[in-house]
Amino acid sequence: MTENALIEAARVSKAWPFQEAQKLLKRYPQGKMAPDGTPAPVLFETGYGPSGLPHIGTFQEVLRTTLVRRAYEALTGGAPTRLVAFSDDMDGLRKVPDNLPNGDLLRANLGKPLSRIPDPFGTHESFAHHNNAMLRDFLDRFGFDYEFVSASDRYNSGGFDAAMSNVLAHYEGIMGVMLPTLREERRKTYSPVLPVSPTSGVVLQVPVEVLDAATGMIRFTDEDGTVIEQTAFGGQAKLQWKVDWAMRWYALGVDYEMCGKDLTDSVTQSGKIVQILGGKRPEGLIYELFLDENGEKISKSKGNGLTIDQWLTYGTEDSLGFYLFREPKSAKQLHVGVIPKAVDEYWQFRGNLAGQALDKQLGNPVWHLLRTNGDKPGAGDTVPVTFALLLNLVGVLGADATAEQVWSYLGNYVADANPEAHPALADMVRAALATNRDFIAPTLKRRAPSANEAEALKALDAQLATAGADVTAEDLQNAVYEIGKNEAYGFENLRDWFKALYETLLGSPQGPRMGSFIALYGVPETRKLIAEALSAA
Repeated sequence: MTENALIEAARVSKAWPFQEAQKLLKRYPQGKMAPDGTPAPVLFETGYGPSGLPHIGTFQEVLRTTLVRRAYEALTGGAPTRLVAFSDDMDGLRKVPDNLPNGDLLRANLGKPLSRIPDPFGTHESFAHHNNAMLRDFLDRFGFDYEFVSASDRYNSGGFDAAMSNVLAHYEGIMGVMLPTLREERRKTYSPVLPVSPTSGVVLQVPVEVLDAATGMIRFTDEDGTVIEQTAFGGQAKLQWKVDWAMRWYALGVDYEMCGKDLTDSVTQSGKIVQILGGKRPEGLIYELFLDENGEKISKSKGNGLTIDQWLTYGTEDSLGFYLFREPKSAKQLHVGVIPKAVDEYWQFRGNLAGQALDKQLGNPVWHLLRTNGDKPGAGDTVPVTFALLLNLVGVLGADATAEQVWSYLGNYVADANPEAHPALADMVRAALATNRDFIAPTLKRRAPSANEAEALKALDAQLATAGADVTAEDLQNAVYEIGKNEAYGFENLRDWFKALYETLLGSPQGPRMGSFIALYGVPETRKLIAEALSAA
């Protein structure tokens, strides 16, 4: 594949990362240029509010933005880019998340900037530093190429002073954008600038009078009624959310930023404000939000979504990336139950990749995921056993199943069955054991077969008794089919027969291809399962 062929295919691809990258190509038809006429990197940004622990919703924004970044690089033949992960840690803490320790400590510091509140975990300089470290550790684990930028660092160091001065100089114009969007009561106290109280350290939401935009001098009334005159520079004030977002776009020169649909109004207002400041609204995608298993919006404060660690306990890193890639404009549930399908679908798409034409490859999620952090090999790779089949195996083995037991059974099905020879499969075994221990084993319950089901099981046992050592999974599957189709056993359709096998042998209403399961579990072991089921009839 030549670079030109890739560029041409990328320019007509319907894959959403390329569709997003096309927006940047229209923004900079000749590439982005610095004021001195030299090529400049296109700047991608992701935002993060560290008022709660990082979760998958936070991670997905970095992943999806990176996918667009890589698509833009492919589309342009390697134009320079940067990615900034921005933490709004100057924001005042408005409420205490339910899922954190030392709530009283946090409640005693409500209203203060997140970076000036003690860490309730006792491990970092502040609450924001703790949550920022968690985010960075995870992004680093996945190998993302990004630059971390902290709002508190920029405000405190004076890095935003020039942009803050610009906001103060356009104070009335910004008020003209924001006031019509507010309720009457809120209009009375609204200010684009939020001064930090010199006495309590709380971020104040009070009216502000601009005295001198050049020096940042403002006047406001403190909590105790004292009229204060102080500069807004050097971290002594921050900006309201929508104004802050616009200022950040302007100050950093952001070209692309996506967000959830709950920020649609913010995008509109911030886009107007950045134009007032003399900048341009970034390109971006407004994506749908994740829902929990009850169909409710996931909330950092409620802690009702999956954590990053939970997905990686019950699934794999590849499956997480795959699930986040799919259909960003459609709402998707995010709970443990979606993980097994994501694991297996990832490997289906990866196995198909090498044999696809270029245009189909560019629509394959794995093509994009393999290029997230460098061009990794792996097109066409497969795993010898599906995750669904592993879950059925460990379900039969019980809640106390071990990796050693699983690998011993895999020897019936996989050549050179050991973790070193099959690292991807080893990761799936680890996840399957955890899923079984915590979710599957407690719910499994085998029922006794009915009279006709017992006769069919006896027939299957007789078939297995004659199976040679070289019997294949396909041969076993055909034997299962023939018994189910035999009218003598009274099944209306094959589905009823398979359901009977799953419920009487595996204790589950659903299951795998039985031929594959028998080959994996072993013919003698399967005959023991049948004997146990018949003894309960």
